[in-house]
Amino acid sequence: MSSEALPAIEARGLGKSYQLFERPADRLLQLLLGRWRRSGARWGREFQALREVDLTVYPGEVVGLVGRNGAGKSTLLQLVCGTLAPSTGTLAVRGRVAALLELGGGFSPDFTGLENVHMNAAILGLTRQEVQQRLPEILAFADIGDFIHQPVKTYSSGMFMRLAFAVATSVEPDILVIDEALSVGDGAFARKSFDRIMRLKDAGKTILFCSHSMYQVEALCSRALWIESGRVRLQGPAAAVTSAYAASLEAPAGAGAAPGVLPNTEQTIQTPQGSGRILRVIAEADGVRTDGGPGQALALRSGRSDLLLEVDFAIDPALPAPGVAFGFSDSAGRTVCSAISVNDGVTLRVDAQGRGRARLRFAALPLLKGRYEVTTFLTSEDGLHPYELVMRSLLLEVTQQGLEQGVVSLPHEWLPP
Repeated sequence: MSSEALPAIEARGLGKSYQLFERPADRLLQLLLGRWRRSGARWGREFQALREVDLTVYPGEVVGLVGRNGAGKSTLLQLVCGTLAPSTGTLAVRGRVAALLELGGGFSPDFTGLENVHMNAAILGLTRQEVQQRLPEILAFADIGDFIHQPVKTYSSGMFMRLAFAVATSVEPDILVIDEALSVGDGAFARKSFDRIMRLKDAGKTILFCSHSMYQVEALCSRALWIESGRVRLQGPAAAVTSAYAASLEAPAGAGAAPGVLPNTEQTIQTPQGSGRILRVIAEADGVRTDGGPGQALALRSGRSDLLLEVDFAIDPALPAPGVAFGFSDSAGRTVCSAISVNDGVTLRVDAQGRGRARLRFAALPLLKGRYEVTTFLTSEDGLHPYELVMRSLLLEVTQQGLEQGVVSLPHEWLPP
């Protein structure tokens, strides 16, 4: 990034407000008579979706956007894309923008897929000649066969998303805006769509990425912006922002939530095409094994029990060996720690049929007393794209001796004075 380069996105004091009315008649009165009403009184009330946002994104940067639902993230993305006009402040966007917001927004249900490709590509700024040049690639990527000549209203949701994603990413954008669009379609297409976005990142495109996955934000982005109640609460390095945001989430896990369900027999599993699946998760401690069935919590002694985790998986043999990760969360749903094979430089073995097993041992488990849940992930070889995750795949019940407080006992040594 050159210090003299003009920002790709530059916002100063950016805000967006809406007028809310209790009755349709109030909206009409405000439109016709609002300018003559004394003392600035109005028939409606103002709602500020976004206020006083300052943001600078330079060419080639990947910036994450985090925050609760309704915080104003989508409003900011729509302002950047030009589908909304700001109410206050200034916004400069330099370069061609491709947006993955509402996939398929603007598709006409009565037009065929091919007609929608031409129409949407034109809206995204491609000439007719450019559309014709890229059409074979778009159709190959969407992979919906002869349905391309049928009206879009006859498509399944998966086919609809495939075509919309293929068109949106066929543009060679300077700026790519993504709003929770990394998991469209089935497992194989999700992997393919993720790889395309990664190629855009590697090509030096500017990316504004909004997601509720703190892992993906930290893995993909160099910086992040946390929006709360329409204002920027924090911005800085992605790791620092995601950690602060995650710490602010205090919603406890649902007491009645059911653990993840895995197949009982390997005979029910077919080798997945273009993706991967978790077949079985096992935990063992103090000679006791469990597969995390309903109500089966594995008992451990803090600092004494060795915990062994095993996960069996299946993956398309044509794909590279996957990664496996385990995440530990406490009774309030807060992530306590994790272990990631890719992060630890471990390459898993896969046989010719795409089957494999990962084994992980925690010696003298340092977690302190409490009830913990384990989430299991099967990821792509770089650890960025999750093929599958199983929430609450295992339950752990940890007891302890002594009065230590917190969630973990750190190695320590008392020194003489």
